[in-house]
Amino acid sequence: MIQQIKTQMQKSIIGHDNLIDAMLVALFSGGHLYIEGPPGVAKTTAVKALSSILGFSFKRVQFTPDLLPSDITGSEVLDLKDNSFIVRKGPIFANIILADEINRAGAKVQSALLEAMAERQVTIAQESFKLPTPFMVLATANPLEQEGTFELPEASLDRFMMKIVLDYNSKNEEMQIAKIVNNRGFDKPKQLLDMDSFNKLKSELQEVFVDEKILEYMADIVQATRYPKKYNIDDLSEFIEHGAGTRGIIDLYASSRAYAWIRGRDFVTPSDVAIASFGVLAHRIKPSYKAIAKRLDSSDIIKAIISKIPAP
Repeated sequence: MIQQIKTQMQKSIIGHDNLIDAMLVALFSGGHLYIEGPPGVAKTTAVKALSSILGFSFKRVQFTPDLLPSDITGSEVLDLKDNSFIVRKGPIFANIILADEINRAGAKVQSALLEAMAERQVTIAQESFKLPTPFMVLATANPLEQEGTFELPEASLDRFMMKIVLDYNSKNEEMQIAKIVNNRGFDKPKQLLDMDSFNKLKSELQEVFVDEKILEYMADIVQATRYPKKYNIDDLSEFIEHGAGTRGIIDLYASSRAYAWIRGRDFVTPSDVAIASFGVLAHRIKPSYKAIAKRLDSSDIIKAIISKIPAP
């Protein structure tokens, strides 16, 4: 079934296999995904394709500087028929939320969304409302244009299970895209799952085995982002301002298991942990000024850590 989902998504998306895998991992693991990339690399198209395949409710919110928290969560409005207040729910009440250009909205709006992500509920007029299950936020950001943007602080980024950085398509992929768009257009993905079949698939994920040595390997990787000297990676100390928190290993465990599952295995290997580490830890490591001066980013730091820590 996972391969069928990927095949349907590839009707709308050329390339970007890492994004498709990350979306499936986050969805079935109950996490949220932060997608960073330049305009026109199919960030929005990928999210729409996934929602079509699942048949779940989907809402898109275009984040702008004048957006208000109530524009997302909903508000209390006056019903003129009986002169009473009623609650009108916002777009946050959907299974899949596309938060387009999340860094264009102010801190209050970002906080309203991130609170919903963490608590899985929204408070409107002193009344709490549970969000639907499943509930996943896919937030996009454009790294090229920084004017009029509000960068998400580390504590907010920590709410996302993974961060995926997209680049432009290859030459051959762009040629293929140009032909399809100008000749016949992309085919619309077919719906493959409903809520019952989704829950059945998700229950299979819980059966994936994680050996104690694999778990220790995960813990070593996360600990090394904070205490590189402890793992004889002394040269990294000056390049890390702070490492991943406890959510790092929680999400690394869940995503490693999901990566193994979408690859057709019922057990986690060190390669699953390695590939998951880049998505889970990249936005949780803050490179120092020395690292930035040497043009090293968090992915370079993770690569160095994985190369130094022996796999079981």
